[in-house]
Amino acid sequence: MIEIKKIRLEDLAELKALSIKTFTDTFAKDNTPEDLKNYLDQAYTDEKLTSELQNKQSEFYFIYSNKEVAGYLKINIDDAQTEKMENDALEIERIYIDLNFKRLGLGKMLYKKAIERAKELNKSSIWLGVWERNFAAMKFYHKMGFTQVGEHSFYMGEDEQIDLIMKKELLNV
Repeated sequence: MIEIKKIRLEDLAELKALSIKTFTDTFAKDNTPEDLKNYLDQAYTDEKLTSELQNKQSEFYFIYSNKEVAGYLKINIDDAQTEKMENDALEIERIYIDLNFKRLGLGKMLYKKAIERAKELNKSSIWLGVWERNFAAMKFYHKMGFTQVGEHSFYMGEDEQIDLIMKKELLNV
């Protein structure tokens, strides 16, 4: 049984643990342990996650598989977006699935949840940043109809990395 539920402030500890685990699983092999630790120590503090959860322009969702947390989604609108975009755009900032739940279609379900929220919020496009070396994610987003519209730098410690900005118009979705 699959369920998607909005994450609340009371879920902070679970969100933090899952965030650290899934980010580490995804990026540890391509970054130094020092850079990864420094990033995690800044990005997933209780204070930072609390602020993100309390931001009315951001939403988080857990996805459960047989009542176990399997992953999560974070979306942003308006000023919460990590890049200056149109006001009618919605950003998918994070989709992460725990390694134990990969290949079950859960990422696609979270993606569909983001599309659903974009439509409910009358957004005409959806966008995201994906690391240029995350080939599996790029392939998935291309398959979903996204095209690259730009790029930006992302720093993992001292290491400058490039995120590709990908966008999809929702008019015909």
